[in-house]
Amino acid sequence: MALAKDRFITLDIFRGMTICFMIIVNAPGSGAVQWAPLDHAAWFGFTPTDLVFPSFLFAVGNALSFSKNKFESNSAFLRKIGKRTLIIFLLGYLMYWFPFFHREAGGWAFNPLGNTRIMGVLQRIALCYFFGSLIVHYCSKRTAAIISVLLLLGYWVFLLLLGEPGKELTMLGNAGTRLDILIMGNAHLYHDKGGPIAFDPEGLLSTLPAIVNVIAGYLAGAYVQRKGRNYESVAKLIIAGVCLIGIALFWAQFFPLAKKLWTSTFTLLTTGIDLVIIGVLIYAIELKNIKRGTNFFLVFGRNSLAIYLLSELLFTVISTVWVKPNLSFYDWVNQVFYQPLFPGAFGTLVFALCYMMLCWLVGYVMDKRKIYIKI
Repeated sequence: MALAKDRFITLDIFRGMTICFMIIVNAPGSGAVQWAPLDHAAWFGFTPTDLVFPSFLFAVGNALSFSKNKFESNSAFLRKIGKRTLIIFLLGYLMYWFPFFHREAGGWAFNPLGNTRIMGVLQRIALCYFFGSLIVHYCSKRTAAIISVLLLLGYWVFLLLLGEPGKELTMLGNAGTRLDILIMGNAHLYHDKGGPIAFDPEGLLSTLPAIVNVIAGYLAGAYVQRKGRNYESVAKLIIAGVCLIGIALFWAQFFPLAKKLWTSTFTLLTTGIDLVIIGVLIYAIELKNIKRGTNFFLVFGRNSLAIYLLSELLFTVISTVWVKPNLSFYDWVNQVFYQPLFPGAFGTLVFALCYMMLCWLVGYVMDKRKIYIKI
């Protein structure tokens, strides 16, 4: 039906926009302070960069609303989501293990599994997809919404009651970090720039509110399918988004916005913004038929997982390969080209844009050859 066809265009554009900006954010140039909008909030607060990851989770949920009824039985459903979850999680784990060796004392040493990060971006996507799928498959929309509220309130309570007294919302005193160290161990957590401090922004406990981003995407997609693409639907999506933003900002007076803790207020704020964005996209693309420039993002959206993995692995390679001792290709190209031509923070932005375009070119070739990698 036409509706299904439209779905893929709008959803792929939204997902493509997310991947595009995710690559820009993850691959800034070196040699200068990073351009501020390309950096996450240090702890509390919110930057445009902080919207990227939750938007992808929202897109995952939105896609669920179109695939929910494709399964013939519960066993087929469980097999499918179990397989997808396992593959995505393992891809994320292997990505952090890559390139499997590191430089040590002038030579190469094997990266032991005992020091490999367990959680991460793809791992969180896998877990949120898994639990989000179970909730929307076995529960009514009303029950899914109630579960979302309980997850957001419950996470707040967990942090307040189980964190270190007086340090409940700090990096090392929050309940999530304490749980991660207890279950996974210090060596398996994220260490910023290889430092001694272990804190995982994609930890186990903070995955709970992230599941709500998936459920919200599902509920938004289900609503649009039920009501159709029209001005009323667009208006209600935008109104709902503005209401969630308002609730988030009010609640943030008591429970601050923090992407690295994935606070409940952060979930509500990003969900609200995503509802507004998806409403605007439906209005522009489907009601006003404004499609100029959308093919650029479709290239990313149609091969989102493959292009994301390419961007991460290639960036690891250019950061590992030395042009000369202690100077990686990544630092070298910034030193000899980007920083001299575009000094300061602007140079880091230009490098990120060029790197994104390189990944886009690979996606463009894949799209032209009808190569689509799905799980």
